[in-house]
Amino acid sequence: MRLIVFLTTAYLMYALSGQIRSVLVDFAVAFLIAYLANPLLNWLERGRVKRGLGVFFVVLVFTALLSLAGVLLATVSGQLVTLLQKLPEQIGTLGDTLDRMTRWLTGLGVPGLGDTRAQLIDAAQKYVQNLGENLMPILQRGLSSTGSLLSGLLSIGGVVGQVLLILLLSIYLMLDYSRVNATLLGLFPRPWQPRVLEVSDLIGTAVGGYVRGQLVIATFIGVFVWLGLTIIGIPSAAAIGFLAGAFNIVPYLGPIIGALPAILLALTLPGALLKILLVVGIFVLANQIEGNFLSPYILSKTTDLHPVTVLVAILVGVSLLGFVGALLAVPTVALGKLLMQKYYYTSRIYNEGP
Repeated sequence: MRLIVFLTTAYLMYALSGQIRSVLVDFAVAFLIAYLANPLLNWLERGRVKRGLGVFFVVLVFTALLSLAGVLLATVSGQLVTLLQKLPEQIGTLGDTLDRMTRWLTGLGVPGLGDTRAQLIDAAQKYVQNLGENLMPILQRGLSSTGSLLSGLLSIGGVVGQVLLILLLSIYLMLDYSRVNATLLGLFPRPWQPRVLEVSDLIGTAVGGYVRGQLVIATFIGVFVWLGLTIIGIPSAAAIGFLAGAFNIVPYLGPIIGALPAILLALTLPGALLKILLVVGIFVLANQIEGNFLSPYILSKTTDLHPVTVLVAILVGVSLLGFVGALLAVPTVALGKLLMQKYYYTSRIYNEGP
């Protein structure tokens, strides 16, 4: 009877969760914001700053970051629209560069480069044409009527309501974080509560530590790309740096996303070939610093996952849930690893066999 009751309850909860999925997602996002802000709020309280004032400060910073994101995205989108309109003219610059390379290689005795040059020019023209046909309508729709990508997005009432709901929930959760946690713990039977606290600590180590560490890494990537592109003279360096840092919340994705607009903008500058090589060098260096130094040092205590495991987890997450799956993949695998170390590797079944 107990098993039947548990299975029936689990099924009803599963069916109910499907009906209120959007509410659960909003609550989860709000709780994550409160969870990430709680250490800062506790630190401010130890400095005799009232929690309400600390919550106001966090909300102010969050709103400022959201506004900055909208401005930067609008800037880089507007420049990409202009770039795509003028990009076919840049094919002539590519032809001049290929002519110089062809003469240099021919002087070294490499034969048959004339046809290769024509094929490359033709391929570049077709690629630019397809890129403009597919990407420009998206960017122009985003920038139409209001002139701002963010305001265009926020003109949708549902998005505004969802953002406000998440913000309101996060404020209440930040104000009464300890009481909310105690209430959630009280939903479980008393004999289960010690084990629930153990699992919640593991979740805090894996998920919370990973998210905070990844935010630090993303900030470094954004600042590094911004400074590097500014030094070599790429337009919209701050906006591209923001894109690289924001998308780097998913490991290794930031440099890939940020490199494309940077390379396209480099095509419009004098000495395009050298600029492109420098842009590629900056993003490769950022990726190497992240993979070889920052991630092992910052995330070693929380995830300690091999890069192959991280990449496979991201690919599986993308195939299952898209971009949301990519966000959740690594912390989920990290949590699974900690649970196995805590409960499975120490169990009698693992040590003595089934």
